[in-house]
Amino acid sequence: MPSDRYTEVPLEEKERLFAQVKADPRYGSYLYGCYECGICVAACPSARFYDFSPRKIAQTLAREDVELFYEQLNDDIWNCSQCFSCLRCPRGNNPGGLITIMREVAVKNGLKTTREALAGYTRIIYKIMTTGTQVSPDMLQEDAFPDWGPQVKEVADHLSLWRKALPPETMHTTSTSWKVADRTRQELYLIWKLTGTIDMIAELDAGLHDIIDEVMEDALEESGIA
Repeated sequence: MPSDRYTEVPLEEKERLFAQVKADPRYGSYLYGCYECGICVAACPSARFYDFSPRKIAQTLAREDVELFYEQLNDDIWNCSQCFSCLRCPRGNNPGGLITIMREVAVKNGLKTTREALAGYTRIIYKIMTTGTQVSPDMLQEDAFPDWGPQVKEVADHLSLWRKALPPETMHTTSTSWKVADRTRQELYLIWKLTGTIDMIAELDAGLHDIIDEVMEDALEESGIA
């Protein structure tokens, strides 16, 4: 049953967002109906640590319960680790795929809860786009990644020790763990650009979007890529 957390949101808005999820061309092959066997929950690592159930996602969409759907769109979808262990569903459902669609709709519509959930990851997006790598040791800060568990603080408090323990040829500093070719980064940017991913980033963080766009467009121009 849905809670009363989002009663102030008009039903029409919830229906509009649900319609976007249902209109996705992948939707029909990801949802066939739920036996309620619980296999997806038993296989789900996120279900062990969060109040999260891939079965509830599939059931909600199958029943077209827009009230509960909107609640899950705001409160649940970012708890999924996208490991797709749920694909062992005997009915052929793909809860992880359904959550992927829901995430894309949440991002494209710039939901407040989505911006809050992804706030700590904007620097990662910037690093991937500009260096080709993801996380360097200096980024492992407790306040930025609370969902990574108590180990993050332990790592952050002993960064100098970890750096000394790592071989120089892998990562001895906080810069990058390996060199990624400029061409590779440029191709990644073009993929994001042509698939609309860059536009999705603008819905979450306009400033980040503008920086990435400017940096990478300049890089493409310098490389002679139109």
